[in-house]
Amino acid sequence: MIRCGRSYTTAQGSGALFQARILEGIVTYNMPKFEVESDVALELWEPQMYKVLLHNDDYTSMDFVVEVLTSIFHKTQEQAVQIMLQIHEKGKAICGVYSFEIAQTKAEQVKQLAKKNEFPLLATIEEDA
Repeated sequence: MIRCGRSYTTAQGSGALFQARILEGIVTYNMPKFEVESDVALELWEPQMYKVLLHNDDYTSMDFVVEVLTSIFHKTQEQAVQIMLQIHEKGKAICGVYSFEIAQTKAEQVKQLAKKNEFPLLATIEEDA
């Protein structure tokens, strides 16, 4: 380190220089600026989507299923009733299609809410075609 009044010049590793100045007890550094150009090809694609399904069982009430559909999947009352009837009649129904992390989160939220309310409601996720 070379002392030049209240400024210091320091050699770093590969010989690059930077300056440090002391202003009212605060050390500031003036680093050299580098402009780097690179040829980078970015390839973007849509994420794989996943269906969240609710499954029918003999114990979960229809009202609770409608509540799950409105609170977790943000369905309207009419949409929730239609999906609940599909679950009841066909054994399962799609509640929404999301990216993997969101689908996983929704299924976990269903599991936690069902457990809290002592229902065995099952939510699964499947890859969307």
